[in-house]
Amino acid sequence: QVQLTESGGGLVQAGGSLRLSCAASGRTFRKNVMGWFRQAPGKEREIVAALTWSGSNTYYADSVKGRFTISRDGASSTVYLQMNSLKPEDTAVYHCAARSGVAIVIAPTAYDAWGQGTQVTVSS
Repeated sequence: QVQLTESGGGLVQAGGSLRLSCAASGRTFRKNVMGWFRQAPGKEREIVAALTWSGSNTYYADSVKGRFTISRDGASSTVYLQMNSLKPEDTAVYHCAARSGVAIVIAPTAYDAWGQGTQVTVSS
């Protein structure tokens, strides 16, 4: 099994930045795609960004393109989400997720390992 642990959330003013980290442990070699999802109160969980461990492919939701960057450090099995120019609408619980399939998929149901989540709050 794979265990995912997020960190780096917090409270920030609009226009500010945060960097989220997701440390993966366990049988990570079986996971090919890592994603960041978020869920705001009363809303469905949505994908924010994803990448393949090979680094060959990335995906960004339209709402974060140009502001967020996903990256990974293979040596430490850690995935990052650098969030710049944050907006109040970015406020949500952010979850790291992993899937075994080779393709990036945006549906949360395609991911079979999840972290507990970290709260990001952006004040106006």
